[in-house]
Amino acid sequence: MIEEIFRAEWGRVLASLAGFLGDFDLAEEVTQEAFAVAAEKWPADGVPDNPGAWLTTTARRRAIDRLRRDRTFAAKAPLLAVPEVQEIEMAETAIPDERLELIFLCCHPALAVEAQVALTLRALGGLSTEEIARAFLVAPETMKRRLTRAKAKIKLAGIPFRVPPDHALPERLGVVLKVVYLIFNEGYGGRDELAAEAVRLGRMLAALMPDEPDVLGLLALMLSHHARRAARRTDGEVVLLEQQDRGRWDHEMIAESRALVDRAIARARSTYVVQAAIAVLQTEPEIDWAQVAALYLELAQQTGSPVVELNRAVAVAQAGAPRAALEITDALQLDNYPYLHSTRAELLRRIDRPAEAITEYRRALELLTDEPERRLLRQRITELEDRNPQH
Repeated sequence: MIEEIFRAEWGRVLASLAGFLGDFDLAEEVTQEAFAVAAEKWPADGVPDNPGAWLTTTARRRAIDRLRRDRTFAAKAPLLAVPEVQEIEMAETAIPDERLELIFLCCHPALAVEAQVALTLRALGGLSTEEIARAFLVAPETMKRRLTRAKAKIKLAGIPFRVPPDHALPERLGVVLKVVYLIFNEGYGGRDELAAEAVRLGRMLAALMPDEPDVLGLLALMLSHHARRAARRTDGEVVLLEQQDRGRWDHEMIAESRALVDRAIARARSTYVVQAAIAVLQTEPEIDWAQVAALYLELAQQTGSPVVELNRAVAVAQAGAPRAALEITDALQLDNYPYLHSTRAELLRRIDRPAEAITEYRRALELLTDEPERRLLRQRITELEDRNPQH
């Protein structure tokens, strides 16, 4: 239970301290100290009625003790007049929820993308440096240096702790959503804890920005995919959508994603919203592939992305037109993208051109690194060769 409270409160407490102090490093240090004190006291004394307020009060007191000992005391003296820190325990309403400011700080465009991702997981998710390093398959020391450089850049560049002004908000929010979606995609291939963390960040954003269609759309998109996580692999093998056991899907999560799409699409048909609508359609008992293809066409017109066009080709094939789908793929400049070749292979297999299908499967195999996916393609090649021994 204490671990769950820590994960839930870390971002809020750190954000409050960062806003209070204007110093990210010091805020992180005193937040860590407050959580360490809680880990020592709470098992014996019990969890306070308002754990977030207790942690914030403790962290602020630690910060003030530090500042009193520090030579910059005079410069920081105005902080000591803040009345909340004199209270034994603050009321919950006394703690400003500054997590939105914190996530915009972590995702500032002056920082490299990998730094944005790492800092967001550290600051908002409460993941340790070791956990983040493990998630991204790098050494802990490498991740520690990455975080240190990012925090140094925040200080050196004077990156402000605030929500961007209205004129800059759409672009800056786009960066935040991209970071959250990158985290989700890193976890989608099997690291469920990372995908779950992205969903948690998406829920946080939706609570803080409930009228932003892209925020609602991204959360719906992640939920609809995350709901199928238990059915996507069996004994380490990839299970394609049409073969998944729907009884293993999280249907509450799917219902939530549908409701979010309804809310979002009434406001705007933006990129994340259209992607979410496609994902939700694919959870229906009978998938309307013609509608999915139409939504992919809309998305392709918005983005100009050849990968979106490839997905449209898949939907067109599923709607019963594999030859038309193959024509779509003929125009795509994606030679080093494995899923172009695996898709073309599948289309060629369907229209009874096995030799060409085998060639495309082999090209996809050269490019893929995920072993379960590679096994699936090798199985497809074997099936075709067994049925067509001359090839």
